[in-house]
Amino acid sequence: MRDYDTATAFLGECGRFQRLVFFLLSASIIPNGFNGMSVVFLAGTPEHRCVVPRGANLSGEWRNASIPLELRGGQEVPSRCRRYRLAALANFSALGLRPGSDVELEALEQEPCLDGWEYSRDVYRSTIVTEERQARTCHQKISVKKQLQNSIEEQNLMWNLVCEDDWKTPLTSSLFFVGVLIGSFISGQLSDRFGRKNILFLTMAVQTGFSFLQIFSTSWEMFTVLFLIVGMGQISNYVVAFILGTEILGKSVRILFSTLGVCIFFAIGYMLLPLFAYFIRDWRMLLLALTVPGLFCIPLWWIIPESPRWLISQGRYKEAEAIIQKAAKMNGVPAPAVLFDTAEMQDSKPQQQQKAILLDLFRTRNIATITIMSLLLWFFTSVGYFGLSLSTPDWHGNAYVNCFLSAVIEVPAYVIAWLLLRSLPRRYSVSGTLFLGGSVVLFIQLVPAELNVVSVGLVMLGKFGITAAFSMLYVYNVELYPTLVRNMAVGATSTASRLGSIIAPYFVYLGAYDRFLPYILMGSLTVLIGILTLFLPESYGNPLPESFEQMLKVKCFRNEQQTTGIRGSKESPKSLITPL
Repeated sequence: MRDYDTATAFLGECGRFQRLVFFLLSASIIPNGFNGMSVVFLAGTPEHRCVVPRGANLSGEWRNASIPLELRGGQEVPSRCRRYRLAALANFSALGLRPGSDVELEALEQEPCLDGWEYSRDVYRSTIVTEERQARTCHQKISVKKQLQNSIEEQNLMWNLVCEDDWKTPLTSSLFFVGVLIGSFISGQLSDRFGRKNILFLTMAVQTGFSFLQIFSTSWEMFTVLFLIVGMGQISNYVVAFILGTEILGKSVRILFSTLGVCIFFAIGYMLLPLFAYFIRDWRMLLLALTVPGLFCIPLWWIIPESPRWLISQGRYKEAEAIIQKAAKMNGVPAPAVLFDTAEMQDSKPQQQQKAILLDLFRTRNIATITIMSLLLWFFTSVGYFGLSLSTPDWHGNAYVNCFLSAVIEVPAYVIAWLLLRSLPRRYSVSGTLFLGGSVVLFIQLVPAELNVVSVGLVMLGKFGITAAFSMLYVYNVELYPTLVRNMAVGATSTASRLGSIIAPYFVYLGAYDRFLPYILMGSLTVLIGILTLFLPESYGNPLPESFEQMLKVKCFRNEQQTTGIRGSKESPKSLITPL
């Protein structure tokens, strides 16, 4: 509303009410941090090898030699998915032949793991990859004797997401991000219709409730479908909390909330994940522990208010006044007897704007170029961020320490991003952090194998750069587009980001074939998109464009007709950080 800020200016910018809303909405983001990255431990793949059953009639020597060696990571290690044909080994064992001396192992025929797999318990006690459940099948009554002899048959059914089924592990992560994509589409529309507060708590309930149901999953398919729904709730909770905070808080606090508040508390949740996972090695108990904190959000229903701006937009002025009066009492300031004049507020509503369509993002060569470059920028930045985040178990050293470091490095990244947004040009800030993140990731392949600490350090530095760039994209994108298509542009580029997160698990999956291949691809693409960012227009120090004619020009189009009403402005760049 045009007069809302003026009507509520008496509240001040940072009173007790604003601080309480800032903290509680930020704290509601914490479960998003560990739910968003929980697949790192829930779907962790431990070391494994084929089971050699005890009834195979093999001597100890032949049993030890039953698993062929394969080259992995520059070293010969036991195969994960193959074994020598046990029938042949049993014959050699019966004849008294010895492996290596009497029989060349390389010439023997191999077979898949027909009897299942043995899993290492050093890192994980159980994950969905190694999940085992008991199935009891009651037999039909045929005779009393048969019923007494065999009334119940028990068999072990394993999910075994390895070898021929190892494609299911990255698909689990991808489908979670498909849910995130769907949730990002519907959350804004639902909150516009039913209210910010209602949808915020509904989506928190979806995230918590369906995470709890995952504990009772009896199959990988059931787990994955529930995980998709958790993804829908996870992003919807984040988006609606962001919108609610920016609408309630004043301008100066709003900037801090949107750039540091929600991001830092997301990182706190991310940091809690490896701590939970370290002490709880069973995936079902871990999921239960990650679900319980969501219950602490229930009391917030009676504390967090609805957005007064949304209530006014719905014509519910008395409810909006009640919230403002309560805020004034909490801040210890007197409130006017009448906050909103209904007739005046109705008259001040803006006229219905011309409706835009998606094709308007491509209506001219300049706009189309900005849109295509922005889509690529969001897509590849998302691939780099989620690719590095999901690959923490594949780094050298302890998986839990690596995940914790990956979360900790986000805090200084967000702080640096906030400082860069306040004082330096957008284009160079985004490009520089992307180039830093991509180039150091490319250097990982050059580090000698014995310098594992250096490799982890480079990955951390790469995560730092990409995270800082990622957190600046919303602000930069908002400043490039005119009012008519600004929401649509942010939605389109955010969708590109979700698509990047969906394919990111498959970049990590390529590490099964070559340990450095994911880093080469992610590093190259990040450096490339960092260079491409330099061709985008610079929005720092310019007011937000209101029309297509006021849009800044792409660098290579500067010789075309100059923009009007923009470049001479002295408006403070800090005012441009305010998100939609």
